[in-house]
Amino acid sequence: MTPDYILMTDSACDLLPEKLAAWNVVAVRLAYMFQETGKEYMDNDQAPAEFYRMMRDGKVAKTSSVNEATYVEVFRSLLEQGRDILYLAFSSGLSVTADNARKVAGEMEKQYPGRTVRVVDSLCASAGEGLFVYLAVQNRDRGMSLEENAAALEKEKLHVCHWFTVEDLKYLKRGGRISAATALLGTALNVKPVLHVDNEGHLIKMSQVHGRKKSIRTLAEKLGETIADDSPIFISHADCIQDAELLRSILKEEYGREVTLITGIGSVIGAHSGPGTLALFFLGKER
Repeated sequence: MTPDYILMTDSACDLLPEKLAAWNVVAVRLAYMFQETGKEYMDNDQAPAEFYRMMRDGKVAKTSSVNEATYVEVFRSLLEQGRDILYLAFSSGLSVTADNARKVAGEMEKQYPGRTVRVVDSLCASAGEGLFVYLAVQNRDRGMSLEENAAALEKEKLHVCHWFTVEDLKYLKRGGRISAATALLGTALNVKPVLHVDNEGHLIKMSQVHGRKKSIRTLAEKLGETIADDSPIFISHADCIQDAELLRSILKEEYGREVTLITGIGSVIGAHSGPGTLALFFLGKER
């Protein structure tokens, strides 16, 4: 019998709404707007191809976290149904979303004595957070209670490896991840950075290589170095499905590994990394 609590997450997990629905997971959506129009969208409002076309045309997307008022509304609606909540949040190293959720969770537990709202900071982003949700779903479906599931996820989260590369350095420059000089030189020399998310949930540049194909192969090499034997593998991409399929084939042919899921990078994550981002996620001995 499936335990009677609600699994929740947010749209930064880059899982399609239909996938979350199939897994019986509730999600709140982060927002963004294009500076040039001032029009606000919720994550997944626009088709990915349209969103990334606008970015390639030079439009600048700015994102915002899930605010406390939204959490009050969503948490209350579930608590009033007599349901407890296990919420898996976007990394606190990249957003205040997790902090906002925690503040509201504490207030909701005071207003609804006997009910539980547990927030787990995933320290993950994109399909790394999606992989974290996948683990929580498996735990729930195996019969873990809310507290057992939360404890298991806390132990596992620093084993969720994030490795990714980008096509255009200007988006990392805009977000302050690299300097203007580094972006200019890197573009001129066709240098592609390889980055990961560290134990504090921050985005860190680890190395750089020459050329797109080399950067994709480097992602596969990172998996080969540290992946756990029984790990699922997720890939996310920002409007570059051919590169995602190339990575899948390298993992299969050279490492004997099957990819569990390929998913698109949504607007909120893509606003910071840009079109052409390719990311690989798996469980490893360490991040």
